[in-house]
Amino acid sequence: MPESKLTVVQVVPALHSGGVERGTLEVAAELVRRGHRSLVVSGGGRLVEQLEAEGSEHISWAIGRKSPATLRHVRPLRRLLIERGANILHARSRTPAWVAHLAWRRMPTAIRPAWVTTCHGLHSVSRYSAIMTSGQRVIAVSRTVESYIRENYPAVPLDRVRVIHRGVDPARFPRGYQPNPQWRSQWLAAHPELVGARVLALPGRLTRLKGHLDLVELLRRLGHRDAPVVGLVIGGEESGRKGYVREIRERAAEAGLKNLVFAGHRPDIREVYAASDLVLALSRRPESFGRTVLEALSLGVPVVGYDLGGVGEVLGEIYPAGRVPCGDVDQLAERVEQFLSDPPPVPDSIPWTLKAMLDQTIDLYHEVAGVAARAS
Repeated sequence: MPESKLTVVQVVPALHSGGVERGTLEVAAELVRRGHRSLVVSGGGRLVEQLEAEGSEHISWAIGRKSPATLRHVRPLRRLLIERGANILHARSRTPAWVAHLAWRRMPTAIRPAWVTTCHGLHSVSRYSAIMTSGQRVIAVSRTVESYIRENYPAVPLDRVRVIHRGVDPARFPRGYQPNPQWRSQWLAAHPELVGARVLALPGRLTRLKGHLDLVELLRRLGHRDAPVVGLVIGGEESGRKGYVREIRERAAEAGLKNLVFAGHRPDIREVYAASDLVLALSRRPESFGRTVLEALSLGVPVVGYDLGGVGEVLGEIYPAGRVPCGDVDQLAERVEQFLSDPPPVPDSIPWTLKAMLDQTIDLYHEVAGVAARAS
């Protein structure tokens, strides 16, 4: 039986970069591929061009700005939902979710779309954050997030929460992938410190929670090795974080380290992972998921990370040898030493794929759209 056609409106703060944005584009592209209508409301960003090229419509409203003025978008969004005959309204972030919910709840029941939220993060527990648990279906991106919802928002009915793990595309991150010679030549020319070195890559935003200072300490403890080891920091400097970046550099200088490389934001993250000996995940605060861990493991690159939150969940399911207790730099150094000498093999199959995530998400859309239609 053919799928009934849906009109899905996703609301996010902006479309610059990040896991929320990537998930938005992935779902949008799959909706279009299946013949559905996809709209995204956001404050814009560099990913808008890709979104529109893949067949979705973008509405540029500053819906994620944390200001009372943002509420001016409530009525226009309500009109948009009515005019486009939206079947699904899907919020992925807190401020857009508040705007969307205010627009949604004052719509006539007979034409109101189904209300879906996705908890992408482990937010501070508050009334403001609770909006992400208000959906008629609440998507949790991991078991870690599901536990967070159950522990902190016990009034949320259990049958409304659905775990849909984020997924990796094995076609984009294929096992054993190797960068082409031209890329490798340009990469090493840009970062000559990596020539002949064992590379420990730490991806993620340059914030204190991501464990960069633990990387510095790790490099200090690995300093006695005969073969050079380089710590590779992958991530752009955010405004307001320059003091932290300066602190990382100063700490490295105090330790006498010259083997810490800052590569900045990299759109070619697949190649960077594949050119590394080991990927690290050292966040000291639990994260909702471990997408970088999943991508590296899909390529067959070993990962060592703190056994905490989503990172611990991914490693525990796929590569338990890579788990170390959070903040235990002694065990971290010992495990990295072991992996540089003789890493345990990475499993061939990865259970959480992009296809599975997309199938489950669109199945959920049809399910909740059907419930909403019967209720009206």
